[in-house]
Amino acid sequence: MSDLQIDLHNESLILLPERAIYWPRLNTLFVADAHWGKAAAFRAAAMAIPESSEDDRARLDQIIARTNARQLILLGDLLHTKASRAQSTIETFSAWRATHPNLEIVLVRGNHDERAGDPPSEWRMTCVDAPHLIAPFALQHHPTPSPEGYTLAGHLHPGAVLNGAGRQTIKLPCFWFGAHVAVLPAFGSFTGTAAIRPRLGDRVFVVAGDEVIGV
Repeated sequence: MSDLQIDLHNESLILLPERAIYWPRLNTLFVADAHWGKAAAFRAAAMAIPESSEDDRARLDQIIARTNARQLILLGDLLHTKASRAQSTIETFSAWRATHPNLEIVLVRGNHDERAGDPPSEWRMTCVDAPHLIAPFALQHHPTPSPEGYTLAGHLHPGAVLNGAGRQTIKLPCFWFGAHVAVLPAFGSFTGTAAIRPRLGDRVFVVAGDEVIGV
């Protein structure tokens, strides 16, 4: 894995190709838009969608292991819908949670969390409304500026469109840092991406396989 370190408001952050940010000073991981149980919600609507959460759990296990993080902060949209609360989903993630008994997990509620409801108590997550303030950052789901700190958010599922020779284009998940707001890539595999339009002075870093690359 090829991580990329940036400086933001006098803090060092590490952008991880697993689509997360690690804050070494507080030994904290930031993840946005997991959308756990989205495939289960589609299957409940009689659509034959394969399960993708196993890969997401493995990726989360990987970054927890290699950073030795003590805290995980989820920037909204943990569960996709109420239909995501299928018994199989609850049991699967309860078992996953049991493998990380000392990890503190905080969920900053997003719009999907409002519809799906807070996660089951056995997942042992502290659920808070936005903004969740840890100076110098305002942690929230929606990528709007906050007077209380620099915003770290999700919601948009950002993707950067890169143009190559012969009119070839590719859209890759990205981290997007603006003057007042940063948007993380969607962590969930079954989410898709939306093309961004960076402003002059913005910084964009794409996830290209096992690397994070500035563009």
